[in-house]
Amino acid sequence: MSEKKKRKKVVMIGPVYPYKGGIAYNCATMINSLKKRFNVKTVSYKMQYPKILFHQEQKDYSNSLFKIDDAQFLINTANPFNWITTARKIKKMRPDFIVIHWWHPYFAPCYGCLSFMLRKIPRIFICHNVFPHEHFPMQRFLAKFALKRGSAYITHSVSDAEDLKQIKSEPIFKAADLPVHNQYNLHHLTKEEGRKQAGIAPEKKILLFFGFVREYKGLRHIIKAMPEIVKYDPNIELWVVGEFRDDKESYMELIKNGGAESNIKIVDGYIPDNEIEKYFASCDIVVLPYESATQSGIVQMAYGFDKPVIVTDVGGIPEVVDEGKTGYIVPPKDHHALAEAVKKFYSEGNADEMTGYVRAEANRRSWDVMVDNIEELYEKAKRHEG
Repeated sequence: MSEKKKRKKVVMIGPVYPYKGGIAYNCATMINSLKKRFNVKTVSYKMQYPKILFHQEQKDYSNSLFKIDDAQFLINTANPFNWITTARKIKKMRPDFIVIHWWHPYFAPCYGCLSFMLRKIPRIFICHNVFPHEHFPMQRFLAKFALKRGSAYITHSVSDAEDLKQIKSEPIFKAADLPVHNQYNLHHLTKEEGRKQAGIAPEKKILLFFGFVREYKGLRHIIKAMPEIVKYDPNIELWVVGEFRDDKESYMELIKNGGAESNIKIVDGYIPDNEIEKYFASCDIVVLPYESATQSGIVQMAYGFDKPVIVTDVGGIPEVVDEGKTGYIVPPKDHHALAEAVKKFYSEGNADEMTGYVRAEANRRSWDVMVDNIEELYEKAKRHEG
């Protein structure tokens, strides 16, 4: 690697510790990967969301696994005067290019204005979603306001790339799969060790639904599938691990009246980073019965633990699943199809073979490849903008 490349300066804008959630972890891992090749400055938020918009606790100080020691918390996303000050501070850092994490239209006024004030510096948007999973007022107008001011883009699915083309003509972009999230695999627990820590009996067969519970994630459909699954094999359990963001009572009522209550276990609440491993190590397969999505980091987390997945045919999620090898793809909102996929997984008995395919897929989706993509887009944007 040339000395010139090592000296390039990058400013990364996005959430990092103590902010919690998959995008914060993604941002931190991307920063650490970029630091192998660039001089990286991290700019995060002094205020991410106003409480009126985001009622849950936004920060978690209990685990500093993804802490970026030199991060600067500069941005108040609701204060235009702060945006001017922040833009001036970023200019003084003299970056060669800027990387901005985008996932929600709320950030459009802030990011759009920052991008305009920093328009002489190439700006690469990492689009976790071009449009949000759930409808947001004026989402198309807001996304266009912010994203049209970018120089280049990374999307995590072909469907997101198509959305991007709707709001900016002929963008410089790359549809690059999310890298595998293996940073949670801290102790490389065996299935037996994970189950001992999680309190799961060794003879059980475990399906895992992991992450924030939102309506679009389709938890209701796998709950409805459980009576059929349990009839096939009463040792199969569904573990729902994550914080309920929607009406928990309605889910509990559905479980109670569904006929498989004793085979559905709920671990409600935010799961700290160092607690994630035991649940993924314990399970046989990860289930994502989403009703809608662009992509999901949960698939990449599952792959990081060598676990196959059952996903629905929505958005870009099927793009990262090799049918019958790394997982199964079923129609959305179809609990019978979910049940059939679970039965197929256990009846065919090829879990070890699927694990091999998952490992091969994980090796192909590395963070080094993502850094290559970012550098390639920077060079293209620099040439395009002169």
